[in-house]
Amino acid sequence: QVELVESGGGSVQPGESLRLSCTAPANIFRDAIMGWYRQYPGKERELVADIRTTGTKTYDDSVLTRFTISRDSAKNMVILQMRDLEPRDTAVYFCNARLVQLSGITNYWGQGTQVTVSS
Repeated sequence: QVELVESGGGSVQPGESLRLSCTAPANIFRDAIMGWYRQYPGKERELVADIRTTGTKTYDDSVLTRFTISRDSAKNMVILQMRDLEPRDTAVYFCNARLVQLSGITNYWGQGTQVTVSS
């Protein structure tokens, strides 16, 4: 059982910031595309941002100017720094580790953390 351990999240007011972090086992983190997804009630999970081992980043357009994803190889950690949060950012956020191998693609997920933005 691969475990991704998330921390961060919580309730903030519009315009405030939050930091989400997620650690993965070293053997997974080393080769995985690390990312954050979010899920609204009754909806599918959607990509917020991900970062490849090369450092290449992908962002959803809605967070491009406000969120920053990074990875810390020394700690096997992926970090999502969220600024200028808006009510539409309210969702459950999931850490993801995606391994792309010759045998196929394997996704690992964290347990999810609630982010609530409300005045």
